[in-house]
Formats: sequence, C-alpha cells, structure tokens
Amino acid sequence: MAHRDKAAPIRIDFVSDVSCPWCAVGLKSLEQALARIGDEIAVELHFQPFELNPQMPPAGQDAVEHLTRKYGITPQQAAQNGEGIRARGAELGFTFDMDKRRRVYNTFDAHRLLHWAGLEGEDRQVALKHVLLRAYFSDGENVSDHDTLVRLAQEAGLDPQRAREILVSGEYVEDVRRQEALYATRGINAVPSVILDERHLIQGGQPPELFERALRQLAAQSA
Repeated sequence: MAHRDKAAPIRIDFVSDVSCPWCAVGLKSLEQALARIGDEIAVELHFQPFELNPQMPPAGQDAVEHLTRKYGITPQQAAQNGEGIRARGAELGFTFDMDKRRRVYNTFDAHRLLHWAGLEGEDRQVALKHVLLRAYFSDGENVSDHDTLVRLAQEAGLDPQRAREILVSGEYVEDVRRQEALYATRGINAVPSVILDERHLIQGGQPPELFERALRQLAAQSA
C-alpha cells in the first residue's frame, strides 16, 4: 500500500472548548484512531478555540441550571444526558465525574494559554489540552481561575511564570478572537469540529473507526 509522504503530514484542526464534554470524547476517539495508524501516516494536530458560552461571567453558573435553561430540558434529562456521556467516556478511557463538575465557567483564558502552548510545540499544546479537560470534567476544577490555570500549565510542562504573565496581560487576546472568528465564518457553530487538511469536516463525538477511515482515505488519495 502506498503511504503519504512523511514530509507532508495531514493537518488536523480540532476546534473545541475545554468545557465541552463531547470534545473530550471526540479527542479520545481521534487519538485512538491515531494510535491504530501509528507511524503509517504523519499528522500534525492543532487545537483551535471555540467558546460554548462566551458571555459566561468569571464566577460561572451552576451546571444543572445552565443546562436546563440553555437547552430547555429538565434536571432529570440533564442527569440522563450526563450518564450517557459518562458511559461513552468510560468506553474510551476518559473519566467524567458529573458530581464534581458542578459549575460551568468562562474558558477564554484557557484558550489563550492553549494558543501560547501551541507556539511552544504540538506536544505542549496536546498536554495542556488533556490537563484542562481532566481538571474540569474529572476533578471539577475552575478552569477560569488564574491560579488553577497556572498550576495546570506547569503540569503540562509549561513555564508557570510565563503562564501567569500571559493571564494577567491581554496577551493573545486578539489571536484567539481572530481564530474564533475565522472558524465562525467557515460555518463552525458546534463542537467538536475536526477539520482534516483544511477541507474535510468531521463533527461530533465520532467513533475511532470513522477517524481512522477518513485519515487513511486522505493518505491514499495524496500518495
């Protein structure tokens, strides 16, 4: 079988929010597909910002109240949906603890740190994304709190002092806004949205098989 030249990796833009449960599911699914592919196909992964709740105040909002108001569902339906997400995450090896995730927070500063992490290297950005998702969905932490974000950046192997400098300044505000606007103009209004080679869109928490098949088809086409 012919393989894509390793000098021309498939670009993967993963448009998502750190407070989006299906984004955590989608990322685990994509990574399982990449593990199956191994070194057969070269890829480069970039996380792009999307805010589910851009108007959310820093103090956040009670999670159940938020879900019932935003989606017009009952607390019982919210709990049922949460159980479905928890089970799907467990299948993929991700822990959702809905009892700990009691509030929904503003995620803009988390996206600023992710943008910086991307400039530091793909591995650093991937590490920070994982740490943020775990902190919010598994540990119920406040991912808008600056002290928390500095600690999480350090856990991801980033310089905590530099992280704090970024958070207290307006650094990367315009960069994140620009990326958010770019994907909005491209019709992205739901996440996760996974864009392969800037032209093939896969949305939602799809199974690993779908990502693997799409990547193999792209590689075969360009070989």
